[in-house]
Amino acid sequence: MLLFVGLGNPGDKYSKNRHNIGYMAVDRIAEDHGFGPWKSKFQGMLSEGRLGSEKVLLLKPETFMNLSGQSVGEAMRFYKLDAEDVTVFHDELDLAPGKCRVKRAGGHAGHNGLRSIHQHIGEHYQRVRLGIGHPGQKDLVARYVLQDFAKADQEWLDPLLSGLSNGAAELAKGHNDRFLNAVAQQVAPPRSSTSKAPRSAKPRHEEHTPISNPGEDTRSSLQKLLDKFR
Repeated sequence: MLLFVGLGNPGDKYSKNRHNIGYMAVDRIAEDHGFGPWKSKFQGMLSEGRLGSEKVLLLKPETFMNLSGQSVGEAMRFYKLDAEDVTVFHDELDLAPGKCRVKRAGGHAGHNGLRSIHQHIGEHYQRVRLGIGHPGQKDLVARYVLQDFAKADQEWLDPLLSGLSNGAAELAKGHNDRFLNAVAQQVAPPRSSTSKAPRSAKPRHEEHTPISNPGEDTRSSLQKLLDKFR
């Protein structure tokens, strides 16, 4: 059994925030893979299902971001899981928007949700780091992550979420390279090598130019009469 955790803050006020991309990821997986209904459990919302042959629990802690570890730790203890069975989906300031990386163990890099999880289960869990970009200045970070994604962000956000869902079964199997490839196929799909450049359209004046018989006299009657007296 595996535990996939999506980090975010509960409530409609935060639902479209950059900080909530972890929630968005597990929501998409649950929807696309026919998981069971979300139930209130372990200080969060829990959904059960399967990814390929693996039984997977999806968890959205509702303790607010900086206390996420309480919910994760409670779920782990109940199901007798180890930290190695846990994968956490979270926003990553140090990756460009739409980028995705997988990492196991290591530090929390100042992320409040990861810091809390470290405190409750240690560092030996897996993370799926979802790039949201950086505002450029450290003092702008708190405001930036609690803002909604911009309209222009949908160009990469929806393909990213689709890719995460498409590759979720590979992630559950431990095939991280295949998982990342599934994400890349959605975010930056390859161009077909057999595709041809579109033909350029003819100028409009060519499309409507009448074709006349070279031997035909196209002069008007008046012109013919005038030409007689020249």
